[in-house]
Amino acid sequence: MGDVLRRYYRTLAAKLIIAVGLLMLVGSFVFWYAILYKQEKDLQSIAVRYSDSFIKFVKERTYSGMLTAQRPLIQQTLEDISIAESIEGVSIFNHEGATFFSSKKEDIGKLVNKETITCKGCHLEIEKPVRLMPYPQKWTIYKNDKGFRTLKVVEPIYNEPSCYTAKCHFHAPEQKILGFIEANLSLALIDKAEFRQGIALTGYVLIFFLAISASLGIVLYKIVSKPVSQLVSGMEKVAKGDFEHSVDIKTGDEIGALADAFTLMAKDIKAAKEQQEQWTHKLEAEVAKKAEEIQKTHAGMLQTEKLASLGRMAAGVAHEINNPLTGIVTFAHLMLRRVPPDSEDAEDLKVIIEQAERCAKIIRGLLTFARATPSEKAEVVINDILSRTIYMVKNQEKFHNIKFNINIDDSPRFIAVGDLSQYQQIFLNMLINAADAMNERGVVTIATRKIIINDKPFVEIEFTDTGCGIPEEDMDKLFEPFFTTKPVGKGTGLGLSVSHGIVKHYGGEVLVKSAVGKGTSFFIRLPLVESVL
Repeated sequence: MGDVLRRYYRTLAAKLIIAVGLLMLVGSFVFWYAILYKQEKDLQSIAVRYSDSFIKFVKERTYSGMLTAQRPLIQQTLEDISIAESIEGVSIFNHEGATFFSSKKEDIGKLVNKETITCKGCHLEIEKPVRLMPYPQKWTIYKNDKGFRTLKVVEPIYNEPSCYTAKCHFHAPEQKILGFIEANLSLALIDKAEFRQGIALTGYVLIFFLAISASLGIVLYKIVSKPVSQLVSGMEKVAKGDFEHSVDIKTGDEIGALADAFTLMAKDIKAAKEQQEQWTHKLEAEVAKKAEEIQKTHAGMLQTEKLASLGRMAAGVAHEINNPLTGIVTFAHLMLRRVPPDSEDAEDLKVIIEQAERCAKIIRGLLTFARATPSEKAEVVINDILSRTIYMVKNQEKFHNIKFNINIDDSPRFIAVGDLSQYQQIFLNMLINAADAMNERGVVTIATRKIIINDKPFVEIEFTDTGCGIPEEDMDKLFEPFFTTKPVGKGTGLGLSVSHGIVKHYGGEVLVKSAVGKGTSFFIRLPLVESVL
């Protein structure tokens, strides 16, 4: 029996019943307490209103005796009033707390208790100096010797004109309060009524709680526990290999949908088991595919080795190339002296000298690359390098039938860190590739702009051509060494690879967008020097 109960307590229905039951229990208790509290406050408010009426009644009955100074009449009036049920006592005292009249004769002449509301209801301090409360408290509730509550009410007797104008009185008109009336009213009847109503309310709440709990248990069993048990049984059968088993639950709710999903799951598992052998063949195909990728990677490594060999070869022939370059530069300087300084020939000779010196610097860079030494870095102005590169290629025959659409943003000062020759090499490669893609006839768009990437400033240089475009299958191989779509003898496949490496070395990136038959756009992004922005 104990094992059955433990298994039941672990079920979803039992947990739901316990959880909802606890919520109902807490809610019922809050409801019960709120009603009792409200009832107590309502009865207390009624008692206070009754006490105000009672004090007014005492004032009216003693009014005549007060005006005529008939002390026996006042005392007798208080004694007659206290005979009524629920009246425990009535007293009249002055400011000093001396009792003048009381329904209990033994209290006459005594001082009232200064620690009770009789004095503290109006005064902040009993000793001198006396300070009045801004909002006096006229009543309080305490328990008497019999265990029932008693309402103590204190009301001042004000100095009315009929009092200080009477012949038998000697009160000054400036005296506002002559004394106080204190009444103690028993709340025993109210306490008994509250107790009986509390017992009845507790019974009602308990019956309501038990009825709702029983109904909830039945509903949860039919809606939750029984369908879930069927699902658990079905899962156990499927786990044992019975994939034909289905759970017949047609409730139209979430559990019914879960049962339908379970049936579909069993069918899918069966189909998956039948396809297990096919998966083996697919796995073998994947293994073959990975082997092919490894072979491609190996081929790429061979290409990398070729690039390394090219660097070593460049280092070997660099000295031989330097000699004719020195001759070109020397004779160009000699010719420059023979032509007028402002002539077009002088400008062309300066370009020859500049480019020959750039070739020499590129050769030094190849030597540096072969010896694994760092290149020279400095702050360079990107727009200036780009403008000089464009001016240089415009005079070449390859670009005579190409229109340049230049949109260089001159508003910011685009300053980057790097080697001027390497940047010029990048831009020159981009322009030559654009011309080759258009068969030396078309439009090249060149633009610069500032962009922000991860809160860091970059300059973006755009090279867009109207050429044949790049096929989708070649996009992933653009930056591989020795990869080229140009005819044999037209290119080595190193331009984009070297440019991509330089940009990456300086912390930038190269993006490509292309559409076959429409053209290609290369976007070179280089980090800017933030201190000068």
